Amino acid sequence: MTGPFMIRIGCFSFLCAINAYSEAIEPIIHDAFTMAAPGTVQIDGWVGGKLEMCLTNRVMVQDIESLVKPFRDRTEPSGGWRCEYWGKWFTSAALGYSYQPTPEYRAVLDKAVHGLIATQTADGYIGTYGPKIQLGHWDIWGRKYVLLGLLADYDLTGDQAVLSSAARSADYLMKELTVSRINITETGLDVLKGLAPSSILEPIVLLYQRTGEKRYLEFAQSIVAQWGEKNKFYPHGLQLITKAIAGVPPLKIAVPKAYEMMSCFEGLCELYRMTGDQRFRDAAVAFANNIRVHERMVVGSGSNQELWCDGARCQTEIIEQPIETCVTATWMKLCAQMLRITGEPVWADELEISLYNALLGAMTPKGNWWSYWSPLNGQRVPSTFQQTDIALSCCVASGPRALLLTPRWAVMAAPEGPVINLYAPGTSTVALRDGTTVKIIQETDFPLGDRVALSISPTKKLHFPLRLRVPEWSKKTTITINDEPSVAGRPGTYAVLERDWSPGDHIAMTLDLRGRSIAAPSGAPQLALMRGPIVLALDDRMVKAQDTAVRLETDADGYIELKPSATKPNDIWMSFDVPFAVNPSHFFNHHKITLAMCDFSSAGNQWSDKNLYRVWLPQPLFLHDVYPEDTWKLMYPDAKSRPVIPSL
Repeated sequence: MTGPFMIRIGCFSFLCAINAYSEAIEPIIHDAFTMAAPGTVQIDGWVGGKLEMCLTNRVMVQDIESLVKPFRDRTEPSGGWRCEYWGKWFTSAALGYSYQPTPEYRAVLDKAVHGLIATQTADGYIGTYGPKIQLGHWDIWGRKYVLLGLLADYDLTGDQAVLSSAARSADYLMKELTVSRINITETGLDVLKGLAPSSILEPIVLLYQRTGEKRYLEFAQSIVAQWGEKNKFYPHGLQLITKAIAGVPPLKIAVPKAYEMMSCFEGLCELYRMTGDQRFRDAAVAFANNIRVHERMVVGSGSNQELWCDGARCQTEIIEQPIETCVTATWMKLCAQMLRITGEPVWADELEISLYNALLGAMTPKGNWWSYWSPLNGQRVPSTFQQTDIALSCCVASGPRALLLTPRWAVMAAPEGPVINLYAPGTSTVALRDGTTVKIIQETDFPLGDRVALSISPTKKLHFPLRLRVPEWSKKTTITINDEPSVAGRPGTYAVLERDWSPGDHIAMTLDLRGRSIAAPSGAPQLALMRGPIVLALDDRMVKAQDTAVRLETDADGYIELKPSATKPNDIWMSFDVPFAVNPSHFFNHHKITLAMCDFSSAGNQWSDKNLYRVWLPQPLFLHDVYPEDTWKLMYPDAKSRPVIPSL
């Protein structure tokens, strides 16, 4: 085989013809937890049904030609972003195939990846723009998603032609930037001040790991270095790392575009693995924790108008365009990175809350569409098309990326043994260091019920630790092994069950699903109600507006007695009768009633302006004005009529 012919421009070397690579290299830093291998986790029950609907009704029925055509035509106007859709969709499809590796799904991926590679120009460009506007507004951002998609396919197939295509694309970008002496943090939309193109850091580091070619590491390090250098927007650069480590709230870091900023930190996590630079880890962990403190709303996501907005404080207000689904998806992907790097259960807690609330609340009941925005009070509104020829929006493409990631973090592996993060019925298989496999079967209806039964079956009797996540919200947790009491389940930790395990050993776990009130972080006199990881909401199908003032009835510790509702609409997953005091300010008229509240993902799930809901409950709550109306007009102020779920 002929080896690659090298040229050097500036500090980077480029391949003129790519026929071989150095071998992939091991990260310097190994993860605390490893993601589940493809095909090793099967989730059943309610979450499993959502995964299946998303796969069969959205991801795997996508019209591939509409995604590829803009790359073939290259007539994208400077402000368009058709360049991102193929990669977003393909990474979803790759996760879907990893979950269910069927020949039919493989054929879908093959058609998409081969169709895209066929559009690659002789110089290596894969994009939707003509030569005169390349490196423009969204071009590098789109190239990032192309690289992520190609690398996702290579990871599944080992196809060197796909890796070669990715390398040629990256090499062409590096050559363009170097020859033209362009600072990547000065490219893209001026309003985003270099944030979006900087996020190409992630696939560049992944490309380095898979090829072993040092020029990609050099390019990645140059991107990060430019974050701290003067550019045309900032006298001291973006300062993503220094400000994150200093604890600066996300709203005060660079331009507060939430999705793109988190994407940069995803890349920083990958660079930490490959370099061992502790600053990168410290910055990513500090940044994620600052999101938890300042921006994450009760349903597990945040943002307003796609921006950081001090969301923890302002979430009780009426927000015009709250909780972009792209933000939810990227927050969950960043939490998965944190879980891998740190091994700390708080990130699995975050993933669980986001999954059950913000993410699945944004998906339509059949899984065929997603919302752009997800208000905490008002109505659910489906996303409109952003480009009608592709019939997608960024959020419709992003939502499945987070949902189909679920099997990868549900059950993970520490170096010594399995880690169970998500309690849901299903089966998983974890490989230990000595090659022994452990089959884990979960039987549960959690989070409807509080009990989880697990069967642990290594292929032979073996000593190893098994980690069970004890959620921070579960203040009373019991665990037994083979009907004998085991370690106490301390909230916010992993219960480490280390023993000799034999095939058929079983664990029983009972979690604390008492209703609990959540005080508004701003100090406003409002409460939200949660049961385990589930945020509860009032829905006008069960609680009508009425001339009554009520106050939530809690005990001294903020817990609320909940009883399953005797009746509920068929399209609501769970509903509970919640005690309220009526006319609490009138001594003689004071009495108690119960009002039904449902899970947040079911609230408003008729996706109609006739179906309203509310999460935050003022104390007292005047039921006459409980549901804000016409909130769709805040989300789509230029629309002449309310958006509807499209028929595709």
